[in-house]
Amino acid sequence: MASSIGIMDSAYFVGRNEILNWINNRLQLNLTRIEEAASGAVQCQMMDMTYPGVVPMHKVNFDAKTEYDMIQNYKVLQDVFNKLKIEKHIEVGRLVKGRPLDNLEFLQWLKRYCDSINGGIMNEYALALSSFQYIAYNTGKPDLILLHMNSGLQNYNPVERRGKGAKNVKTLKSAKSLQTNTMNHSSSGDSFRFKQSRSSGGADGASVEIQALSKQVSDLKLSVDHLEKERDFYFAKLRDIEILCQTTELENDPMSVAIKKILYAADAKGSALDEAQEYLSEVLNDVEPEPEAEAETEA
Repeated sequence: MASSIGIMDSAYFVGRNEILNWINNRLQLNLTRIEEAASGAVQCQMMDMTYPGVVPMHKVNFDAKTEYDMIQNYKVLQDVFNKLKIEKHIEVGRLVKGRPLDNLEFLQWLKRYCDSINGGIMNEYALALSSFQYIAYNTGKPDLILLHMNSGLQNYNPVERRGKGAKNVKTLKSAKSLQTNTMNHSSSGDSFRFKQSRSSGGADGASVEIQALSKQVSDLKLSVDHLEKERDFYFAKLRDIEILCQTTELENDPMSVAIKKILYAADAKGSALDEAQEYLSEVLNDVEPEPEAEAETEA
């Protein structure tokens, strides 16, 4: 599977924001830049979520700051790849430098791989859980929530797994017990609210509301499909511009350098454009006086 994900695969047209949302939603993190995942710890936990128990999480350092510590994380990841027979070469030297493009491409590949294994089910977990809660509320079956929550993937606790090296077994059991109690209280509350709903509305009203919500979901899916196509179109254009700017003939051209300053900006503020314009102005000002100097020499 890994070897079949080529450079022109749709995986490499997934945007930076979508990758960050994927990481934050799955691992309950709050990353704002792709470079923050350069340590390799995020990639290790993504594989741990995809193949629970395969990654020795106690060896993964989420506080890695130096290149040495980051390399240790990538060694853990490479060992996991070897164990699972995943033929993917990791450009460790580039990734630990925190280069946005290299880290983005690796995370794009990783997302494509993980989605191919579990169908991207973890990305839909929040939406699915909301749906189960709604059904339990309107059908009088609050146990549906517990049924789906107890499946293997939904039981994965990313925060707990990150602290595996620092927590002992008692702490983990305590956390699981607390989670179970919270779920039980939630189920009891849902049962009570369901009884109130049954007495005031009835099943017919719930059926109509479900149909209305289903139509809203369908409309939203169509809207998302349209936005994704538009996003992919513009991302492909930007990718073409980036490749052009990286050619040997144009790599050091002032205009190419200015364009790359905008492409590689860490945020969406207007400061990137200002910086690029300032750079071009400085370069042009340095170049313009040369003809005058030559004229003076000839005179």
